[in-house]
Amino acid sequence: MGKNSKAYFVGSISAIGGFLFGYDTGVMSSILEMDYWKEYFHHPGSVGVGVITSLLTAGCFVGSLGAGWLADKFSRKRTIMVACIVFCLGAAIQCGSRNRAMLIVGRFIAGLGVGCLSMTVPVFQSEIAPAHIRGRLVSLQQWAITWGLLVAYWIDYGCHFIKSDASWRIPIGIQIVPALILFTSMIFMPYSPRWLVDNDRVDEAHSVLAKLRASGDMDNGEVVEELEEIKEAVRVDRETAVRSYMELLRFPIRRRVILGVGIQILQQLTGINVVMYYASTIFKQSGLSGDNASLLAQGINGVVNMLATIPAILWIDRWGRRKTLMFGSLGCGVTYFIQAVATGATQNKVVNENGDVDLNMPDGPSYLVIVMMYLFVISFAMSWGPIGWIYPSEIFPMRIRSKANSITTASNWLFNFIIGLVAPILIKKITWGLDLIFAIIMFAAIGIIFVFYPETKNRNLEDMEVIFTGS
Repeated sequence: MGKNSKAYFVGSISAIGGFLFGYDTGVMSSILEMDYWKEYFHHPGSVGVGVITSLLTAGCFVGSLGAGWLADKFSRKRTIMVACIVFCLGAAIQCGSRNRAMLIVGRFIAGLGVGCLSMTVPVFQSEIAPAHIRGRLVSLQQWAITWGLLVAYWIDYGCHFIKSDASWRIPIGIQIVPALILFTSMIFMPYSPRWLVDNDRVDEAHSVLAKLRASGDMDNGEVVEELEEIKEAVRVDRETAVRSYMELLRFPIRRRVILGVGIQILQQLTGINVVMYYASTIFKQSGLSGDNASLLAQGINGVVNMLATIPAILWIDRWGRRKTLMFGSLGCGVTYFIQAVATGATQNKVVNENGDVDLNMPDGPSYLVIVMMYLFVISFAMSWGPIGWIYPSEIFPMRIRSKANSITTASNWLFNFIIGLVAPILIKKITWGLDLIFAIIMFAAIGIIFVFYPETKNRNLEDMEVIFTGS
């Protein structure tokens, strides 16, 4: 780490925002299969489960849209702190839910906080990072998401042995703790130096850069050079850009908005959140009987996801964005295709009296499907997971970076919402057909990335104009 240790530290603290999203996703995935939760909320059907699950992402969609203005007006740092307070409120309402409506409202409010964090944290990380480690630093957001999923899975596994409503209330309530840790920690974190320059607080920006890059040495040549680059970029932006969402629709920014929105949509169309939200259901369909077996398999899934993200953190700035995404798409597509063939060729679908679907697959194909699911998670975690957040956070000019990222992040949450709403229905109705759909999308993504997406590794944020406009 060396001279960049402070940047790593600040980036790691802010990444707790990703942990909150990962935890909430993981905790609900397992709670949906808990008997006490089902009984308390009167055994919601596939539509009810879809609504409860996806209302968080609906809140995320709204929160991410509003975060752009907040981050520009009040700073990235303060926006993260406000989001923590909102998330705590939503988590508390969920934990104390007395009926389904209260649970849904709590999830929507928590989603407002998560959506705000998911937009603001990658922007904050990218703006404090030196160019040569920016990909690694922003990847910490995705790694934190995987840690959130992992911790939630194993807390759920432990709590499902509790024979009361505490089995699901405790896991939901625990997520307030990391939100409070993030809020308290951000009090002591610096403002983004790029935001400070954009708000004419150049001396403060100089001091922050010196602490992040050179242990406080304000005369360091690299610090002075980077500060001048930021000042020049802000000056040019003020002459050529306006602080308006309409700017996002104009040439030449429009192309970058389309690319940013496209990569966020494709990240969701990998189907990752179908796996993360409904892994217990899928494992049961594939032949793992009993809550213990499916929850244990899901816990292992969380470990696989977390470990597979580490190579991306270490080497994403060496591999580059394009090649990593294309190889990741190939891996995701192949595993989906094998799952579809194995399931479609051997399933004997039966709908139980409680509405659950059993595929009654032979042991061999059943285990093959489970292994393919783990390999899919590895392919995603090493590629689409981190780069889905890295790429949009680094391609926009300073004056519209927050607003542009609010749009790209909102598109992620919109498709997350849609997929979360329809996935439980499709899992029961078409089973292996859903795997085939995702396989086709992933194979198509290889061509999309190859044709349309330029490489951005190891370039300063101020250099993106050269990549996208040639000037």
